[in-house]
Amino acid sequence: MAKAINKKESEAKVDFAFGKINYILMVVGVVIIFIGYLLMMGGKSEDPNVFNADEIFSFRRVTLAPIVVLLGFAFEIYAIMKKPVE
Repeated sequence: MAKAINKKESEAKVDFAFGKINYILMVVGVVIIFIGYLLMMGGKSEDPNVFNADEIFSFRRVTLAPIVVLLGFAFEIYAIMKKPVE
């Protein structure tokens, strides 16, 4: 009888590859990456014959947004590599 109870207990416990905190950190990383891509948006001109280099090649689109995206990916790597807490 005791063996049957132990078997049910072991079947009921599901081991995930990551812990709860890992999944939360992964979601935060995806949000950071999404914010980086949002920062890259824009630069459209109403008139196709007008080219505004300052608007397209601004600091936000060329420097800040890629740094935010790379930080998001680094955060994702940290979230995956972090040892789950038991």
